[in-house]
Amino acid sequence: MNDYVKDPKEIERRSFEIITEELGEKKFEEAMGKIVKRVIHTTADFEYADLLEFHPEAIEAGKKAIKDGYCIYSDTQMIIGGVNKKSLSRFGVRMFNFVHDEDVAEKAIETGITRSMIALEKAASDASIRIFAIGNAPTALFTLKRLIEEGKAKPDLIIGVPVGFVGAAESKESIRDLGIPYIITRGRKGGSTVAAAIINAFLYML
Repeated sequence: MNDYVKDPKEIERRSFEIITEELGEKKFEEAMGKIVKRVIHTTADFEYADLLEFHPEAIEAGKKAIKDGYCIYSDTQMIIGGVNKKSLSRFGVRMFNFVHDEDVAEKAIETGITRSMIALEKAASDASIRIFAIGNAPTALFTLKRLIEEGKAKPDLIIGVPVGFVGAAESKESIRDLGIPYIITRGRKGGSTVAAAIINAFLYML
């Protein structure tokens, strides 16, 4: 085994070289390219070069929210686990997930709707949370859409990448016309690892 294979930084550097080489003639604006390549690096799936869709103001909105120290809500603990904590702390950014909170679980039982929906409503009531990263639950993204339409939420950025067969594609399509900056994946693909990769790409850019 060559020495470079043992060096984490060199492995990452070479990985991004390979990604750039294999993307070939596909070109992206610099910041967008960093997000696309970070997602491909995380998933080893080059299809994301075509699946990722960016609102024109998404990158600047996300960078500003992080620089200003606003918080991020994620619909899974896995997203939080996948984000670089050292980079987060540099900007004083905190991440939250309320799905397992006792009050959320109780209200979900009372109302008969998913904990992801109740947790999203709880997050939307916190003015310090300005980025919403949804990687698992289409119901959370639909709930966020409803709250925005009702004037109860106005996030700076939506990272909408839920994965799945029931409602995932539709939930992502539904946020396009809300007037809120977004990054989505078209179709069924996505997931918590993709959401974490997008957040990490923002942090590394800054």
